[in-house]
Amino acid sequence: MPTLIDNTKPKTQNTTAVSAAARAKGRGAPKGDGLYKPREPIYPKLAHGTWRRVKWALLIATLSVYYVTPWIRWRRPEGFPQQAALVDFTGGRFYFFNIQLWPQDVHIITGLMVAGALVLFLVTALFGRLWCGYTCPQTVWTDLFIVVERLFEGDRNARMRLDAAPMSFDKLWRKAGKHLTWIGIAFGTGGAWIFYFHDAPTLIRTFWIGQAPATAYVSCALLTVTTYAFAGWMREQVCTYMCPWPRIQGAMLDQHSLQVTYLRDRGEPRGAHKKGEDWAGRGDCIDCHQCVVVCPMGIDIRDGSQLECINCGLCVDACDEIMTKLARPTGLIAYDTDAAVAARACGRKATYKPVRSRTIYYALALTVVGGLTLAALISRPKADLHVIRDRNPIFVRMHDGAVRDGYTLKITNRTFFDRRFEIAFDGVAGARLSQPGAPGAVSVTVPADQVASVRVFVTAPPEAGLAASTPVRFIARAGDVQADAKTVFLSGAANPQ
Repeated sequence: MPTLIDNTKPKTQNTTAVSAAARAKGRGAPKGDGLYKPREPIYPKLAHGTWRRVKWALLIATLSVYYVTPWIRWRRPEGFPQQAALVDFTGGRFYFFNIQLWPQDVHIITGLMVAGALVLFLVTALFGRLWCGYTCPQTVWTDLFIVVERLFEGDRNARMRLDAAPMSFDKLWRKAGKHLTWIGIAFGTGGAWIFYFHDAPTLIRTFWIGQAPATAYVSCALLTVTTYAFAGWMREQVCTYMCPWPRIQGAMLDQHSLQVTYLRDRGEPRGAHKKGEDWAGRGDCIDCHQCVVVCPMGIDIRDGSQLECINCGLCVDACDEIMTKLARPTGLIAYDTDAAVAARACGRKATYKPVRSRTIYYALALTVVGGLTLAALISRPKADLHVIRDRNPIFVRMHDGAVRDGYTLKITNRTFFDRRFEIAFDGVAGARLSQPGAPGAVSVTVPADQVASVRVFVTAPPEAGLAASTPVRFIARAGDVQADAKTVFLSGAANPQ
């Protein structure tokens, strides 16, 4: 029979969860009236340990990628953007280093998005909400804003005392400095975003003299406001109430998914512990609340798995630090699975199953989608040919009995160099291909990364003996680059009975 472990406990009224600043402002007691409960400020304490160092490294890496990427130059032929990563809405192109995508490559972009979602599903099934705890933009920028907050106001206790204190010059300059720095970071965030859609060196000059596109100013203002509001003021409320992922992730997790877990079988019964006291008959948890005060979401992980938990691991670092001071084994709070906790509670050895039906499905789907997307990217043609047949008249019968059809050819040159395409026709014996007003072989020069049109006539001789509709093919060739397109030749002949 399966063993069920209740990782929750009745939540009693805990006055320690209300900050000193909140109590000083009279917001500690629950309100009987009002539609919404006022937000209680959270003052996360600075944690020290392995997972905090991982978060520092990822914060620096992700912010560096975001702010630096628009400034990376990439050599392309003259007349093309020299920016490595650029979304060019005006030209209808997306550039990423040596890759260039057109609007008709939307299937590749879709494949990349689906593959990204499957990666997120697989990582969540294996390791829980690592995206939320380490690389989500809301988490990264909130961490950055908290760094600024500590710089001006100090760590947890100092910030609580400052908020509870009456207004003074010291409080004023600290608050003003913090918010001005926040606004500066938010403005830099919006500014970096618009560089992905315009040439960065050009835009940074035109932006300050009022000559940038209106969309640049609007986008920068919008990103500035939202970054300042989300990372500075709303913080955990964005994750809890606005983001859908905490609710979706429930479908990705199972009893074998790693999550930040309080090992209740080892920690209970909890209680204060004095130096020199025996540990027999009690748990390792000394109820110090360090796991709570470092949590950016303001939750108590000892209450079990919760929607608010972002699996950032800071409570693991805080608990390990306390256990080390007490000369007790670390890992009272750790990344663990519900199945492992249940096994230990029954006296069995904990086992971990990264390979299971759920992860296999996600991995297979990721492999298929990723493979198809990569194949589509690699096999993209360097040129496209589209044929539009004349509809009025659909054919012309000449005085000598020959039949002439008119077509408009649209040739897409996806390369970075001008190419001269020779046009050929196949499908009707003895047919002659011509271009109005241009005797001789039909050819057209298509500029680099552009589309060119050419109008052609196909004249079939009387002795061709054509049916009413004959499948034919146009071929456009320029050196090693070739494109072809199928269409029909209409002759007006009666269909055979």
